[in-house]
Amino acid sequence: MSTPASLKYSESHEWVRMEPDGTATIGITFHAQEQLGDIVFVQNPDVGRVLDKGAECGVIESVKAAADIYSPLSGTVIAVNEDLDAAPQKINEDAYGAWLFKLSLRDPAELSQLLDAGAYEKIAQADEA
Repeated sequence: MSTPASLKYSESHEWVRMEPDGTATIGITFHAQEQLGDIVFVQNPDVGRVLDKGAECGVIESVKAAADIYSPLSGTVIAVNEDLDAAPQKINEDAYGAWLFKLSLRDPAELSQLLDAGAYEKIAQADEA
């Protein structure tokens, strides 16, 4: 399993990459896409939507399941990855390159509540057991 140390993770299998401008880029983890299988549809939150940490904000569908997307942080959606509308399989091809949406954070202190790579890997391994 691939779990980049430079990212933060949620227990609901989203990753967060902090950008130099203070915004957060969010996607789903390699483990999550592996569990879903071949992804065929992504419904991202609308740009401008205000999200609370932990809020259900979208859906990912695969040939075998559908999974909710949860916001790992509180903030306002400032961008969505429109490439996924036509090519949702990009998540399967590169889970850490195919981001879902970007947030302008309401409370940057929430970052400290996210998991590092090692802690996330323990959760992912427990999922597989």
